[in-house]
Amino acid sequence: MTRPSLNAIFGVTLIGLLLAVAIAGSFWTPFDPLGINFPARLGAPGPLHWLGTDEFGRDVLSRLMKGAATSVRICVLTVCFALVAGTIVGIFTGFVRGWSDRIIMAFVNALLAFPGILLALALLTVVGANEYGIVLALGFAYTPSVARVVRGTVLSLREKEYIEAARVMGNSELFIMARHILPNCIASLIVLGTSMFGWVLLAESALSFLGLGVPPPAPTWGNMLASGRPYMVQAVWLGLFPGLCIALTLLGINLLGDVLRDKFDPRMRGL
Repeated sequence: MTRPSLNAIFGVTLIGLLLAVAIAGSFWTPFDPLGINFPARLGAPGPLHWLGTDEFGRDVLSRLMKGAATSVRICVLTVCFALVAGTIVGIFTGFVRGWSDRIIMAFVNALLAFPGILLALALLTVVGANEYGIVLALGFAYTPSVARVVRGTVLSLREKEYIEAARVMGNSELFIMARHILPNCIASLIVLGTSMFGWVLLAESALSFLGLGVPPPAPTWGNMLASGRPYMVQAVWLGLFPGLCIALTLLGINLLGDVLRDKFDPRMRGL
């Protein structure tokens, strides 16, 4: 039995803290994250407000906790949307092949020509800047990446001997895809989903920073960075703490993704 590496311990710890804060922020915060208190505006970190207050006197720690809950919810829904949609498209095109594969993959490749954040910006102008609009836009933007990965895996599996044996036994194509193809894609999907969580978090923060994310006064790490930008000299904590939360979360996701890749990718074993 191998001992967990330092990267694994550190990555799991950071992600565990993020999830714990997000769950706590969904039900409880030290102060009302939307409560305005002008006499306490731009207060430095202290015993009452551990991470200080913003330009409206709102507690930064409470807003960070609430923002973590919002960001995690958006990331989980987006990743699930992209994984499900991309897996369906990838398995169908890779297994069935033919003219349907060529048409669908031509559309997928066209979408991949656009950066994910640019495609999400275009979709948000149609669906509107709100939480579920972000999920739909980012999920649609990252679905082509999942489809490509799954299709590549399916192409390497469809000619295996056990697939031919399943056909000879009279199993339907749908049964073969669900029983034999999909389980062999799980390892790739786990690694890809972990990395995608970080991509979505960064994209959601960027959209919120640009004013196209969850509309204020609801807190997200991205719009907290944007609102704290004019006060970087007199209240540096307004930009420091949201930025630190994003950086530590991305670090934890990358470390965890490296560990999962080493575990599930046979080419990395023994290195």
